[in-house]
Amino acid sequence: MTVVTRFAPSPTGRLHVGNIRTALHNYLFAKKNDGTFILRIDDTDRERSTTEFDQAIRDDLDWMGLKPDVAVRQSERFDLYEREFQRLKDAGRVYACYETPHELELRRKVLLGRGLPPVYERKAADAPVPDGRTPHWRFRLDHDAPIVFIDLIRGEQRFDPKLLSDPVVRREDGSWLYLLPSVIDDVDLGVTHVVRGEDHVSNSAAQTQMFEALGARPPAFAHEALLVAAEGKLSKRFGSYGAEHLRAEGIEPMAMLSVLARIGTSQPVEPIASLDELAAGFDFSTFGRAPAHFDPKEIELVNARLLHKLDYAAVADRLPKGATEQDWLLLRPNLERLSDFAGWFAVLHGEVEPPELSHEERLLVKDAATAAGQLDWAADPWRALTDEVKAATGKKGRELFHPLRLALTGRESGPEMAGLVAAMGRDKAVRRLEAAARR
Repeated sequence: MTVVTRFAPSPTGRLHVGNIRTALHNYLFAKKNDGTFILRIDDTDRERSTTEFDQAIRDDLDWMGLKPDVAVRQSERFDLYEREFQRLKDAGRVYACYETPHELELRRKVLLGRGLPPVYERKAADAPVPDGRTPHWRFRLDHDAPIVFIDLIRGEQRFDPKLLSDPVVRREDGSWLYLLPSVIDDVDLGVTHVVRGEDHVSNSAAQTQMFEALGARPPAFAHEALLVAAEGKLSKRFGSYGAEHLRAEGIEPMAMLSVLARIGTSQPVEPIASLDELAAGFDFSTFGRAPAHFDPKEIELVNARLLHKLDYAAVADRLPKGATEQDWLLLRPNLERLSDFAGWFAVLHGEVEPPELSHEERLLVKDAATAAGQLDWAADPWRALTDEVKAATGKKGRELFHPLRLALTGRESGPEMAGLVAAMGRDKAVRRLEAAARR
């Protein structure tokens, strides 16, 4: 069997971490099994769906490297839905209903007040049709046997269909709800595995019967635990925390994907440099049922760790002009974001503003300038320089190293000074020390 998965976002907003995680898991499972990853744009909501969000979703997936093998839009498949709907209607598996939302809500409250499950009550076939009302349509669940399927994460799932309401599949205006078109698409596109959040478990129960009613075998289901923030349910402020935000923040896409691939599993969260490597270790058996805790700071930490192990070739086209592999290897251990490199590259090869030092610090830096001009720069100039200044001034520790770092880099902290001093060269180091001593 060729594995076929699909990611089905609605183009009513940007991708956030929750649906990015779903897209990633579908992509990784297909990739691991040499299968097909489908992007299905669920744009049946004509009022809220926009071409701008459609394109933004595709751009975000492209930035993350989650490129679909096939892409379809539901708005281009209405003829297929109409044909399959008529087939179900002819078979008696969909039927017309005429209650208003207000009437349904009142009946629900009555049932709850009696201690009964608020399940939709079917009307008799010969029930009168209210005048002037256009019907909505429900799928008729088969009550004769329990609905059972094996979830790849949650194990056996069993539902009594008598305790489920017949789901509405089409509104009065003829527009489609999610459940039936999704099943029709999965059958038509040959989807073998549906990977999505655990909030869809009961939907899967109803859809299992829809697949069977269409003469198709249901796909395998994997319902993963939802993301939660520290304060509980993933809050609205994380609704905008996605690819657009992270790209603007200078986060590497693989840092985000490394975190989203592993949180909620028994596998360690660690920086992974490629989707191939992530896919190789992907396994539904490692997924837990407890909520997956998401902390944005974890992405930032993983981003730094990822940068520290990236080869020059992986970033060369995004570095400032003239940056060499030697520059990258020297500066990368201090980076939190790739954008930090440009600032340190300027420190290394440009000019720095002489810092404001105390009188005593300027005297120390002046001694350092004299010593630097006489050192053998081919050996270990930083060690030789600090040894000379320590011997001349008696300073050590912070009193020695801090003013020298400030004078040579203009910054309070940063990469190891030994590498910086060796790379900047004698002439630049002497100029900076002399300038700091004069200020």
